[in-house]
Amino acid sequence: MENFDVLVIGAGAAGMMCAIEAGKRGRSVLVIDHAKAPGEKIRISGGGRCNFTNTGASIHNFLSANPKFALSALRRYRPKDFIALVERHGIAYHEKTLGQLFCDGSAKQIITMLLTEMKAAGVTLRLETGVESVAKTEGGFEVALSSGKVACASLVVASGGKSIPKMGATGLGYDIAKQFGLGIVETRPALVPLTFEPGMLARLTPLSGVALDAVVAHGKTKFREGMLFTHRGLSGPSILQISSYWREGDEVRVDMAPGVDALAALKAARTATPRQAVSTVLATLLPKRVAQVIAEEEAAGKGNIADCSDKVLGQLAAAVNAWTFKPVGSEGYRTAEVTLGGVDTDDLDSRTLEAKTVPGLYFVGEVVDVTGWLGGYNFQWAWASGWSAGQSA
Repeated sequence: MENFDVLVIGAGAAGMMCAIEAGKRGRSVLVIDHAKAPGEKIRISGGGRCNFTNTGASIHNFLSANPKFALSALRRYRPKDFIALVERHGIAYHEKTLGQLFCDGSAKQIITMLLTEMKAAGVTLRLETGVESVAKTEGGFEVALSSGKVACASLVVASGGKSIPKMGATGLGYDIAKQFGLGIVETRPALVPLTFEPGMLARLTPLSGVALDAVVAHGKTKFREGMLFTHRGLSGPSILQISSYWREGDEVRVDMAPGVDALAALKAARTATPRQAVSTVLATLLPKRVAQVIAEEEAAGKGNIADCSDKVLGQLAAAVNAWTFKPVGSEGYRTAEVTLGGVDTDDLDSRTLEAKTVPGLYFVGEVVDVTGWLGGYNFQWAWASGWSAGQSA
């Protein structure tokens, strides 16, 4: 049986960061992953350019049953710390919008950087290696791998969540947590497109592919970013953001002309250009196809704007500034960027990510009940939680 000080399950962002830091402390570290390549989520992120952090990352950008849990790790390892690492490796990057940092080149540069750091820290990496069982021993843990048994003093679970199963995502991390008596906050897809019921989908199918700037709200939470009509429902950054807050049966509100008083604009047009078609007036506020659908639904039979009463103008304005609907669901883990919920933070030490009742057992990254907004926040949590565990494991 092989012996290591630290065994890390998962060669993703959090797992590799943890391994690097533990290796720097002189610990013998083995990282295993059932995939054929490390960092697969890193590779596909940001359209292949990896939105590796957000300069404005703070506790307010994360969801958790305990919103303050992530504070310790995020303060100990900040965006500037990861940026410094990126710069040391000569990786060119740029800010796209809202503090989101992307590689100028390929996301593979980030993976190469992490592998280089792991090698320098003496970390051993084994791919296409699965976990068959985990048992607690007097000195730590005994883990049966597909390649044989390994003994370790510290076991770090960095196996991610359930999102994007075609890339190998599984519930392994949750199973290990349950085995050792840790709680699991109910999991669900997050940062995921929302879907319409068949009737609504049929009416809005002509809009598939149309994108616009929008404010999308759920309760008091709202995001202003791009929105995209799809053949299943809605997607785009604003929709992905709100999906983390939405629950089945809830309404979503959309302002498709942010900063514009649609009612005032429609009334002004009725006076200034009374012979204009309703869809033509709406097209000054919205993409043409969206304007046509709203005109047909809210002002059917009203040819010109002059034919519209104040009541009809009010309905048109509401469809523009306060479109309210109930999604029937989401596209699920198949397209979800992350998993909401996970290992209950009440059972973990916020400074080290170690299980309070199982010495030597750590959980980092997406497997934990900490989920960031879209825009580099989840990577920052991965770096921060992995770094924190790496100082202790």
